[in-house]
Amino acid sequence: MRTNFLPFSKPSISEAEIAAVADVLRSGWITTGPKTAEFERKFCEYVGCPNAVALASATAGMHVALKALDIGPATRSSRPP
Repeated sequence: MRTNFLPFSKPSISEAEIAAVADVLRSGWITTGPKTAEFERKFCEYVGCPNAVALASATAGMHVALKALDIGPATRSSRPP
């Protein structure tokens, strides 16, 4: 067995990125603060869309996508026999 850690995919994180995260943590705005709004705005500019929303998980993203498409639970009458 290995005695030293063998990373599958070692992240590339710079000191500037660590400092940016620390700034956000110190600000007290963990989820919906000014950095989140800035990210959403810059994302819209980058992809050319009118609106965007940053979410905390893929599950939340799938939920929002289903709601946006008006997809809900299947009813007994809509299921194939």
